[in-house]
Amino acid sequence: MSAETIQLKQPTNDQDRPSRVMAEEAVKTLLAYFGEDPKREGLVDTPRRFVDAYEEFLCGYSEDPVSILSRTFEEVEGYQDIVLMRDIRFESHCEHHIQPMIGTAHVAYLPSNRVVGISKLARVVDAFARRLQSQEILTNQIAHAVETALQPRGVAVLLEAEHQCISTRGIHKTGVACVTRAMTGEFQTDHRAEDRFMRLVGK
Repeated sequence: MSAETIQLKQPTNDQDRPSRVMAEEAVKTLLAYFGEDPKREGLVDTPRRFVDAYEEFLCGYSEDPVSILSRTFEEVEGYQDIVLMRDIRFESHCEHHIQPMIGTAHVAYLPSNRVVGISKLARVVDAFARRLQSQEILTNQIAHAVETALQPRGVAVLLEAEHQCISTRGIHKTGVACVTRAMTGEFQTDHRAEDRFMRLVGK
C-alpha cells in the first residue's frame, strides 16, 4: 500500500447539510416508523437528545487530521528508530449499520528528520474514528495522514475492534475482533521493521 493509492472520504459541504430542525424531524419519522408515538412523554425530547449524541459521536467531520500533525519538531538528536503510540482506544460507528465499533489502535512511524508530539497521533485516530467508517478505510486514513504530514521513512498502523453490528444483530457473535493494518515505506519493504512493530504491539 502506498499513500497515493489511498482514497480519503471527504466530509459533506456545510451548504449541503440539512438544518438541525430537519434532523430532529427525521428522528421523529423513524420513531413513528417503528411504531412509537414521538409525542409521548418519554420520547418528546428524544429527537433533540439523539441529534446531540450523534453530533458528539461524529464530531470528526469538523477536524482536519493532517493539520493536527502540522506542528513538528526537528530537534531529534539523530533519533531514527520507531516512534510508537500503542493501545489508543477509539470509538467509531460503522457506515453500514451506524452501530458502534470500539477498539484499539497502534500507530508507529520511522522519522526522517522530524517528529510530532505523541498526543497528536491519538488525536488523529479520534478525528478519523469519529466519522461513519469502515475499519479498513479508517486504517488507511490514519496511515495516510501521518505519512502526508511527517514524510517519515515508513508508517505502520494496526487496528483491532469489536463491531456491534456483529455482536448485537445479525450473527450475534460476541468477543470477535476485526484486525486491519496498513504499512508504508520501510515497514512495507523491510520485514525486520514490520516484525519489530508487531513485537512492540504484542502481536
